Amino acid sequence: MSEISPALVKQLRDATSAAMMDCKKALVETKGDLAAAEIWLRKKGVASAAKKGNRDANDGVIASYIHAGDKVGVLIELNCETDFVARTDSFKGLVKDLTLQIAAASPRFVRREEVPAAEVEKEKDIVSAQIKDKPPQVVEKIVTGRLDKFFSTVVLLEQPFIKDDKITIKDHIASKISELGENIVLRRFVRFQLGESLTPLVPAEEPAAEVAAA
Repeated sequence: MSEISPALVKQLRDATSAAMMDCKKALVETKGDLAAAEIWLRKKGVASAAKKGNRDANDGVIASYIHAGDKVGVLIELNCETDFVARTDSFKGLVKDLTLQIAAASPRFVRREEVPAAEVEKEKDIVSAQIKDKPPQVVEKIVTGRLDKFFSTVVLLEQPFIKDDKITIKDHIASKISELGENIVLRRFVRFQLGESLTPLVPAEEPAAEVAAA
């Protein structure tokens, strides 16, 4: 099989809850055979990553990053299950990736559930007004697509990873869950930019967002 289609990757992802990039790799390795790809993922321990999302993650690190020029700073809390994993190079690398992502891409929320309902409704109203003459079913489809685009801009977990825009930050974290064998929770972050308005940078803290392979 010369090329793996996105639809096939999604089908495997829906069946296994593994990260997109792991699904694609499995399909490449098995030449597009879905059943064989699922077995491949299970052997690698990838397909079980979603189950780890139910575990408590009370260890981890609080890390900071100051961008070159001292104009942007990031503070982040990333949790895992044990201090052993928190000290690994792989986990530290993930922390670095996330702080760089936040500095470069300016997300405002960890997950879409944190976006205020009023802000979501405002986006819906703007899009709806632009396409009000189209049939209702078309309007609904376009609004949904535009909202997904909006979330992929303001929500950290849904942003394309700056080092590989074929995957999201959620996918990147899911791959680390599979690799390290522990639940990883991106709990909260704050991004500071010199001279910005002193308005809340992130919403009030809520229960931790447990991130497993989607």
